[in-house]
Amino acid sequence: MDLQVQSERQNDTGRLRSSALVRPVFAALDLGTNNCRLLIAKSAPGGFRVIDAFSRIVRLGEGLSRNDHLSEPAMERTIAALRVCGSKIERRGCTAVRAVGTEACRRATNSAAFVEAVERETGIPLEIISSQEEGRLALAGCAALLEPTHPYAIVFDIGGGSTELMWLQVEKGRAPRLLDQTSIRCGVIGLTEEYGGPNVTRANYTQMVEAVADAIAPFEARNRIQSRIAAGKVQMLGTSGTVTTLAGVHLGLCRYDRRAVDGSYLRVDHARAVIDHLVAQDFDGRARHPCIGQDRADLVVAGCAVLDALCDVWPVERLRIADRGLREGILVDLIGATGE
Repeated sequence: MDLQVQSERQNDTGRLRSSALVRPVFAALDLGTNNCRLLIAKSAPGGFRVIDAFSRIVRLGEGLSRNDHLSEPAMERTIAALRVCGSKIERRGCTAVRAVGTEACRRATNSAAFVEAVERETGIPLEIISSQEEGRLALAGCAALLEPTHPYAIVFDIGGGSTELMWLQVEKGRAPRLLDQTSIRCGVIGLTEEYGGPNVTRANYTQMVEAVADAIAPFEARNRIQSRIAAGKVQMLGTSGTVTTLAGVHLGLCRYDRRAVDGSYLRVDHARAVIDHLVAQDFDGRARHPCIGQDRADLVVAGCAVLDALCDVWPVERLRIADRGLREGILVDLIGATGE
């Protein structure tokens, strides 16, 4: 064999072996009204393996319920967090990235200028997605926790600027079928700003619950979910900081532990006992809890009000807790697109 040909074949083989060892690296970034969260992962049997992560409370939507634009301080905080994300994405050599903005970006009149500033300052192309796409991604990220023992499911995601609701049909061996979906403008930042900030009275709390129940009512009216709950056919799955926080408090965790919370069950009467305790506390009392902290001590009460309203309208006995959602859904999509 010609030595040059042999050498070229050996080089080709070496390149093939090298490329086979280099696995694609995927990045999913969720810029919400309250949080900036990043997951970086590689594909693995049955899903993916997280190799890096980042989460910071940025309150991008602060003041948006009173105005129609993102404030300069909120954008500065957010871009600072996104610079950290951009550095991680570059350092990890990510081969596929999707970064999405949700309710605050959808509502703000200056969101286009903000998106331009984000790409200019951080190199991250931010995509503002619809509430329907947000719900789809959240469902893709947590659908594995749905049980075929109940033919119907309510899946909800309590966010900073809105709450996403999905009504699903569940069949064993098939992907859940979306029957209806809605987004209500009842998020923890907007509710907190409207009903008392860090010091919420019991009367303010009741008003919050009633406002959320009113927003849910049309969704219930057109789907008649209550009758299926009465027949024992409905499960409820929550993916949000509110439900993971309540689960962590109920479990008495000394520090938040995702492994203990994700996929766990929380009885509604136990959730309400935790809610009553948190609503009765002042800001400092809530802030001292290791599963809440200073940054979320004001917002957690509004999240409790949303959950209380959901359970008033749809009186299930327990809910399943998902510490997974939109970012995981993005990763599922990105990995699926590569055929990994």
